[in-house]
Amino acid sequence: MVGLSEGEKHFIRGGIAQDLRADGRTKLQFRPVTVETGVIPQANGSARVRLGATEVIASVKAELGKPTVLHPDKGKVSIYVDCSPTAAPIFEGRGSEDLSAELSVALQRCLLGGKSGAGAAIDLSSLIVLEGKACWDLYIDGLVVSSDGNLLDALAAAIKVALSDTGIPKVNVSLNAETDGEPEVDVSDEEFLQFDTSSVPVIVTLTKVGKHYIVDATSEEESQMSSAVSVSVNRRGQICGLTKRGGAGLDPTVIFDMISVAKHVSQRFISLLDSEIAAAEAVMDE
Repeated sequence: MVGLSEGEKHFIRGGIAQDLRADGRTKLQFRPVTVETGVIPQANGSARVRLGATEVIASVKAELGKPTVLHPDKGKVSIYVDCSPTAAPIFEGRGSEDLSAELSVALQRCLLGGKSGAGAAIDLSSLIVLEGKACWDLYIDGLVVSSDGNLLDALAAAIKVALSDTGIPKVNVSLNAETDGEPEVDVSDEEFLQFDTSSVPVIVTLTKVGKHYIVDATSEEESQMSSAVSVSVNRRGQICGLTKRGGAGLDPTVIFDMISVAKHVSQRFISLLDSEIAAAEAVMDE
């Protein structure tokens, strides 16, 4: 928890009420965002995203697996987040484990549509190699390096960028009668297919402070929140998931308004990420 004096708390709340936050931003303005790709050579795709003083890394590892009996036409994706104990004092001990679990569940809900994969923003059917026999399993790991608020949005952005950096090896599959119908899989070391991220959303968290809500809250602003609603939105403006934290209840009309604002703001955030991805790819090509 961020320790603030009563005067500092009043300053933060008063500034937000007047649409002028402590760092000079308006209520619906993001901090500067920077992106790097290919930061973990051993991964199939990786990215570092900095959102102000918040810094996170995401990596994607693809492994061949077998679809589940219940979903023979879908691949599998798992997301795990780790919070470095050096990222913030509250991450020491159990604080790190609890927050890691909370962020992992929230990302799962917003990006994968729950355990069944229904409503998944990541197209699980695109990970099938041979229905019922072979699929790609994607293991997505997020690491919080430095924390100054809005971790969920930063992690989702890093995952989106890491997926855009992900190359999945081309696979040739043949069925052999001598192996009881089990597929023989030849994985290419030279040809790779780019992962389609067109439907992968960003997450926009609206943090309610007093009677107002803001995007991209810093840790000091989050310490003054009553509740927060995180909405995942893709580039077509479709809602892919929603999660809420904080004990205070919200009127349904307020939630609908927050969703509407999130849809609008998300398109600006996606454009920012697109520009940063293009710049990062240009640097990698040099």
